[in-house]
Amino acid sequence: MKNVLTLIPLLAILSHVALGQAKTGSVPHRPQFHFSPKAHWMNDPNGMLYLNGTYHLFFQYYPDATVWGPMHWGHATSKDMLHWQELPIALYPDSLGWIFSGSAVVDVNNTSGFGKDGKTPLVAIFTHHNDKLEKAKSDKFQYQSLAYSLDEGKTWTKYAGNPVLPNPGITDFRDPKVRWYAPQKKWIMTLATKDRITFYSSPNLKNWTRESDFGKDLGAHGGVWECPDLLPMTHNGKQAWVLLVSINPGGPNGGSATQYFVGDFDGKTFKPYSTKTKWMDYGTDNYAGVTFSNTGNRTILMGWMSNWQYARDVPTDPWRSANTVPRELSLREVDKELYLTSTPIKELDKLNGKTTSLSNVPVKGQYDVSAKTGQKSALFKLALSVPAVNDFSVVLANEQGNELVIGYEKSTNSYYIDRSKSGKTDFEKGFGKRHTAPRIATGNTLSLTLVADVASVELFADGGLTVMTDIFFPNQPLNKLYIKSATGISISGLFTPLTKAVQ
Repeated sequence: MKNVLTLIPLLAILSHVALGQAKTGSVPHRPQFHFSPKAHWMNDPNGMLYLNGTYHLFFQYYPDATVWGPMHWGHATSKDMLHWQELPIALYPDSLGWIFSGSAVVDVNNTSGFGKDGKTPLVAIFTHHNDKLEKAKSDKFQYQSLAYSLDEGKTWTKYAGNPVLPNPGITDFRDPKVRWYAPQKKWIMTLATKDRITFYSSPNLKNWTRESDFGKDLGAHGGVWECPDLLPMTHNGKQAWVLLVSINPGGPNGGSATQYFVGDFDGKTFKPYSTKTKWMDYGTDNYAGVTFSNTGNRTILMGWMSNWQYARDVPTDPWRSANTVPRELSLREVDKELYLTSTPIKELDKLNGKTTSLSNVPVKGQYDVSAKTGQKSALFKLALSVPAVNDFSVVLANEQGNELVIGYEKSTNSYYIDRSKSGKTDFEKGFGKRHTAPRIATGNTLSLTLVADVASVELFADGGLTVMTDIFFPNQPLNKLYIKSATGISISGLFTPLTKAVQ
């Protein structure tokens, strides 16, 4: 987690909108099944874990304004990753600094020694950011620390021996993602260290040994590397490892984005199978995504649904930022390359309304999905199967002339999202643009799943091989849905309205 700008002067701007009202669907642009805080600033998801039937989400949070400030860890819990209960702040800044990004683990073997009276400790591993040392021009103002909980995350105690990993002299030294490496019975910390990733190991979460570096001369380097995650995954019965690396700026469509590498990890060194730069999401609004720990065979990721290019300026009140819909990750081979795929979690089906089937519908010009289904809100899931023969687009619109366009362009074999006419765009000069993503899949049929929630759209194309996430801010709700093709196509699919999860 990093804010690369000087801290904006704090604006004591607690909204006139009451927090009770902020919970409801009456607030413009408030997502209805993506997590957003009731009020104030949020960025990176942190410390996500699953324990005893409950998902825990911690997040970078500033409780005094809707702009970035001294970071805390906010906290929310859910049984299904859709209906969230926001809880009191988990971690506050202290004499060692602000509480930047990190992770949390369930220390089932009590390797840390924090467990007492048979209680299993949850251990948070996070970056302390010392603002005073940064202002003094020190290069050692970030270091890694611990906190633990013996009541399943309700309360936290910071370790008296903090920091457990001092800074060796690297200005960007942060965002520890920790997991247990069973073959060698040790913890592995994947840490962002300016322009590369550094791996550390520990038997007890307290004493850390540097193992290796990765990435100085590989991948995209348009900005600083941050918020990494190292994931063991299985493909065709064989284990591979995926390394996620967020980068800011330098994304494929501007601003911040997340790249990934697939390779082998032996407890010390990560070796990629390919040097090709790959992006987890080609949209502009999925950043700093990391996975939940302790989820067994499922690998589930959530990202921050915004972009450092304009996150402080988006027209929302009394909160800023939401998270992406949780996504299940897997691997798929295309032309002898392994790619990461992302698809919405199966729990999203809990929100399904009455599904309308679209079977071999000819479209030349415009087909009105709203008239067919009676849907009057941008709260839906649309799954389409389309021959890859001609251009086509899916258009969300309203009576005011706002349009968000998601489409496929045959000549470039690419997908796109165009928000140039989507409503409010003048808060940042680069916001109202057309974003593109290559089609990675082969074959003659396109498959698309769109998930729309008031002011966001997530495109999962070809089984999640190509993914795009974009937010937008219409002047009025987008209550019309069309499919268009000037040259003509035939579509089949399912349209499903979604009910809200926000209460």
